Order: sequence, then C-alpha cells, then structure tokens
Amino acid sequence: MSELQAVLFDMDGTLLDSERLWDIAVYELSESLGRELTPEVRESTLGNSMMGALEKVYVHVGREASPENLAESAAWLNGRVIELFAGGLPWRPGAEAALDLVQSAGLGCALVTNTERMLTEIALETLGRHRFGATVCGDEVTHAKPAPDPYRRGAALLGVDTASCVAVEDSPTGTESAVSAGCAVVVVPSEVQVPSGPGRTFRTTLEGLTLDDLRSARAGGH
Repeated sequence: MSELQAVLFDMDGTLLDSERLWDIAVYELSESLGRELTPEVRESTLGNSMMGALEKVYVHVGREASPENLAESAAWLNGRVIELFAGGLPWRPGAEAALDLVQSAGLGCALVTNTERMLTEIALETLGRHRFGATVCGDEVTHAKPAPDPYRRGAALLGVDTASCVAVEDSPTGTESAVSAGCAVVVVPSEVQVPSGPGRTFRTTLEGLTLDDLRSARAGGH
C-alpha cells in the first residue's frame, strides 16, 4: 500500500458552500428557457461539468441542446454565477482547517473541480492560491468528472501516483471520478447522498479531520 503523499480536494460543496449559489443560477436559467426546474433534475446535475449539467437542463425543458444554444446558456450561467460569487463564498464546516492540516503536514495538495477556470479563479480568492500545488478545472481536461481524467491530472501535476492520494468529495459524480482514477476517497455528502462502495470513507463533516483519518482512508478504512 502506497504511503499517503497528497490530498486532492473537490471545491463546490466540499470546500465551499457554493452549490446553493449555483442552485439560484440554474433554476433561473431553466425558468428562462421555459420550464421550472425540478429538485430531481437539479440533483442530477450536481458535480457535473458545465456542459453535462446544461444538457440535462435542456432535456428537461424540451429544447434542442445544439452547440450554439449550450454555448449561449453557458455564457449566461457563468455571468450569473460570477455575480453571485462576488457576494461572498462561505466555507463548508471544517474545510479551511482541513486545508491547513494538509499544508502543515507537508503533503501535496491540489484543487480538482469540474467548475471552469474563470469561476475557479474567483473562488481561489477565498480558498487561497498558496494552499494548492496544483489546480485542475473542468475545462482543462478531455473528459470531466465522473471520468478519472481530472484526478489523474491533479496527481500528475503534483508528481505523485493516484494510489498515494486521498480525494475529498461531496457528490456521486466526483466520488466516481476519484475512485476510477485510483484514489481513496473521503466522502462528506452535502446536497445529495453518495452510494457506499470500495475505497470510500464517509464522514458527516470535515470538522475534526486528522492526519490519521486521512491515512486510514488511504489504507482502505470504511
């Protein structure tokens, strides 16, 4: 079993309580396209890439998901979320302390998110760029989460193998991505339940997280 060398953090819903801000924008977009969004459809988009989420919204509203339509909606959604992010981004409980724990232990640390670079840069003003040796965004990989590409890239940028990494996630999409990349995962569900499975250690919060907790997760604890 590889020794723990790095921790790879998801952003929305894991480090930042930003899914609620995305909720506002996605609900507004769906209504502008002609149909009110249901909680079930919104739940299905959590952790998705921008285009993956938009495609589900378009199916829901009965509109053609043409490249032009998706690009127009993506531009609107990005603009709206920028406005909402500017009002302040609250931390998830224990998240800032968890980042500081990883940094003080001398472990590698990466941010691995399906959010696009433009919005991630705004969020990094809250998170602190100095805390991350690498950042990977959804528009910088061939296939976003739930594919393994983002986590593989995050580990590669840190110069470590995914087998020596623990990912910290809140969604089924992100958890699937991390597991398929070869990471052990600490799962802290925020908006939606995550199925149990191999390589997944569940917590109700990041508050009180210790290095032993992270090492135990890497060793396959459940």
